[in-house]
Amino acid sequence: MKIKFFLYARKSTEDEERQIMSIEAQLAELAEFAKRENIEIAETFIESKSAKKPGRKIFNKMMSKVHESKEPIGLIAWHPDRLARNSIDGGQIIYSIDINKIVSLRFPTFWFEPTPQGLFMLQVAFGQSKYYSDNLSENVKRGIRQKLRRGEWPGLAPFGYVNNPKTRTIEPEPTKSRCVTKAFGEFSQGRHTLESLGQRLSFWGVVSGTGKPICKATLQRMLTNKVYLGIIVHNGESYEGGFPAIVSRATFEAVQKVLKQRA
Repeated sequence: MKIKFFLYARKSTEDEERQIMSIEAQLAELAEFAKRENIEIAETFIESKSAKKPGRKIFNKMMSKVHESKEPIGLIAWHPDRLARNSIDGGQIIYSIDINKIVSLRFPTFWFEPTPQGLFMLQVAFGQSKYYSDNLSENVKRGIRQKLRRGEWPGLAPFGYVNNPKTRTIEPEPTKSRCVTKAFGEFSQGRHTLESLGQRLSFWGVVSGTGKPICKATLQRMLTNKVYLGIIVHNGESYEGGFPAIVSRATFEAVQKVLKQRA
């Protein structure tokens, strides 16, 4: 019986896959590979999502079709790591081979044959992909922890600050930081509800992306954010920031007291 081939191309937008060829390039290479190998593609599945965790919608759709098919199925992809970078999805591929739902895997960059040795090498390839993801993730976390220990803000600056690429941290933005300081000061005196504070900020020219007053939930987060004390809170741990505070501790604590009284 003729093998029915599914083509799967994947690339995530995460940093770890910046060097992986684009989906368009994968499709072009796989089309040429299929032509050389006389492989007829029955269906193409394209996904822009990381494979570090199970739950990819398109991948799961493809695997459902694999198991529903009355015909033998083959998969074609650029490399095994396009199919799986976690043990669950990798195991699903291998089990589908074991029960003869998948009878062929074809890669331009990796040779596979459905033998015990071939399955072992495929498991190794999936394992290497998972190790790479895990190791890279740990390296990224380590880099962030080091950045935090140096007092560097690890992402986009919160309102009132601006990113400084030279110092690799944040610094007060003159106009917006004054608005934050005044907002904290007035709220600490009990002069506002969250709603009226939003109106006050709107009067100062500080509005949401839609041009409306900032919502209460956003203001609540702003008024409880320790970044304005010069402190970075990351994963429940506090680090001394290498940037100036724009709210005094006395004012910040007074604001927390007002929020607690009105909760």
